Amino acid sequence: MLMIGKQLSAEQRLTKAVVDIMSNPRYVALAGILMLGDRSVCDKTRTAMTNGRDEKYGRKFIETLNDAELRFVVLHECYHKLYRHLTTWKHLYATNAMKANVACDHVINIKIADENPDGFAKMPMKDGKPVGVLDIQYRGMDSAQVYHALPQDDDGSGGGSGGEDGGLDSHDWEGAQDMPDEERKQLERDIDEAVRQGVLAAGKLGTGGRRDLDALLTPKVDWRDALREFINTTCAGNDYSTWRRPNRRFVSSGHYMPSGVSERVGELVIAIDTSGSIGGRELSQFLGEVKSICATVKPEAVRLLYWDTQVCADEKYADADVENIASSTKPAGGGGTDVRCVPKHITDKALKAQAVVVLTDGHLGGRWGQWTLPVLWCIMGNNSAMADVGKTIHIQD
Repeated sequence: MLMIGKQLSAEQRLTKAVVDIMSNPRYVALAGILMLGDRSVCDKTRTAMTNGRDEKYGRKFIETLNDAELRFVVLHECYHKLYRHLTTWKHLYATNAMKANVACDHVINIKIADENPDGFAKMPMKDGKPVGVLDIQYRGMDSAQVYHALPQDDDGSGGGSGGEDGGLDSHDWEGAQDMPDEERKQLERDIDEAVRQGVLAAGKLGTGGRRDLDALLTPKVDWRDALREFINTTCAGNDYSTWRRPNRRFVSSGHYMPSGVSERVGELVIAIDTSGSIGGRELSQFLGEVKSICATVKPEAVRLLYWDTQVCADEKYADADVENIASSTKPAGGGGTDVRCVPKHITDKALKAQAVVVLTDGHLGGRWGQWTLPVLWCIMGNNSAMADVGKTIHIQD
């Protein structure tokens, strides 16, 4: 029985906001993302927060919002999940947590405001001022670009970073990192599937299909930032010393010595796909990326492998020769595609590299191989490809 005049609870208002968004033609493609994870109202949560899968909304915070503002906050959390902000930009968080929060919020808030000129979703206001950050000078940028463009001392105190300082929401980076690996991989698969189904649903309803969702399927990432993070977390180096972290080998003997900090790595294997689906343009781009990789992480040596169904060429470049790879290499291949030949070659030849970077178009028939070394997949021109082993980043061609 309908209770005329009865005030809705925070839980009911939150449910209503989600239903309103899913019912709006411009957001039909986001239905799958909106249904991912758990969504709850919490008395202890100050504003709103997400770990990239689950969402929490503060009861008192909801009470301060009108319906359009609550829809804005729900969309804000939804886009954090869609863009995979809490895993994609964790290296920015590790450097400056507050700036990372602010950067991600700028990207999302600009997008929601641009999508809603009719006021269906509005930035929350308090005392006549926006609760979150929104500066149109950052329109068209991804979170890393905004992060580096922000003033050096920007701590988000103007509103819009962590919920604890009165902003729009807080970002549960630690919760995202504490998520077990299998749950994190399942979340990646669930987000990809939700986006694909959303695009199909929007197309069937004639809403235009949210053409930008193809790009959202794989968040825009500066692959060099992702590469540096991969190297820093998987490879060891010893370029210079720091006293901030004592060397454990000497602590037991009573000596306080500095530990090594990695700015460069040892030998790196770079495996380039030269199967029949790779043309001259793609190969040139791959070689250009090889040069960028070497400039970014400064490996002591590079093992360059060309492969199709087998490793067709194995070239080794020592320190002094690394910068000349692009001009001296001799690509080989052109047959079928089976990347499993690369880890087999590494094992058969007992290569002692610290990590492997695979450059490919990702058309591998779902066969990603079994690896004994950390592996980073740099996939070009195939945003739907996601390796089931190692780390995947996408290079925009």
